[in-house]
Amino acid sequence: MKLWLFFTLALLWLEVQNGVCQQVKHKKEAGENRIRQGRKRVKVRYPKVKEKETGSKGQQGSLLTQVLDKGHFLRLGESLSLNPGKTMELRCKGTNIGWAYPSYLDTFNENRLSIKQHERYSQLILSSPSAADTGEYSCWVVLCDGQECTKDGESTSATYIYFTDKDELFVPSAIHFEIIYLRPDKPATVPCRVTNPKIKVSLHREVPAEEIAVNGTQISYNPMKGFIIQNPSPEQKGAYYCKANSTTKTTPQISTKYQLLYVEVPSGPPFVTIEASSNIVSGGDIFNVTCTVLGDPEMNVSFSWRFPGQGQRPVSIHESWRLINRGVGHTTRISQSVMIVDDVETIDYGKYICTTKNKHGETLVATTTVRDIRLLRPCRQTLS
Repeated sequence: MKLWLFFTLALLWLEVQNGVCQQVKHKKEAGENRIRQGRKRVKVRYPKVKEKETGSKGQQGSLLTQVLDKGHFLRLGESLSLNPGKTMELRCKGTNIGWAYPSYLDTFNENRLSIKQHERYSQLILSSPSAADTGEYSCWVVLCDGQECTKDGESTSATYIYFTDKDELFVPSAIHFEIIYLRPDKPATVPCRVTNPKIKVSLHREVPAEEIAVNGTQISYNPMKGFIIQNPSPEQKGAYYCKANSTTKTTPQISTKYQLLYVEVPSGPPFVTIEASSNIVSGGDIFNVTCTVLGDPEMNVSFSWRFPGQGQRPVSIHESWRLINRGVGHTTRISQSVMIVDDVETIDYGKYICTTKNKHGETLVATTTVRDIRLLRPCRQTLS
């Protein structure tokens, strides 16, 4: 009996010891976890994603930044207003970058503009900027394959920069009287741009003297472009100017004058004719062949020729163009190429082909010159 009681107490004591040990061990593990989580910071590493050099309208994808001071940059958006006189520095991210800027700086640069390509970015610096430098500044990645390089259209950033000048409300222009063509198939722009987007601008016709209503649909105003006429008509031709009112001055400023001309020329390949001064010529004569194109006043046309004796004898080719008024304010451009053949030889007889090209296509015309048989000596045959 005593033995059995002793054996039972021993088993009970062992069970109690096992339970206590497990509890202590469990608490220790929990304590260790708490210490590990509290003292050791685990940094989550995400996979690196390489930023694509894209120039979306939003600022996040822009390649273009302005250097404010050492170590401080401003990522540029759609537009930016700066004071004239202070040097401007722009940077564009990339190892091979192209730039575009107001065309005014190509003519009136005066060594104020410099562009330098660095290892990881390109730098544009404009010193002593003025109101005339107002315009769009853009950059893009240049892709090269050997000697051939192209502009990456998906990697372009652009910002319109205003150099605000209280004395120059309109962006100065070297042209004091500008011709604007009104076409029925596309909008026309009266380019009276301002140096401050907050300036109030109105459009005026000279004769009859009146202010043009701007309703935002048929005619609207964009400070980066000017007044936009959506559906031009012949009634809108005439002389116009813009007027700007400053918030600090009572006297308004007047812009350059604009002559609006209505043109009605179909868009397409050149409409061309060809004519020779004479199709029947003889040795020693001089004749010319004229290739004429009628088209849009602002449509450039190129000419090329194929003719008898090409590469064997010299000829003279003269090209010119002019504008003509075809009535009721309709204006047309006449482009001509004239080939002059001096001292006609046998190799000059044959077909003269004129090929004309514009951005819509090309047109080919031809004419033929032959020998004047009336001036040839008759062939005498002797009968035996």
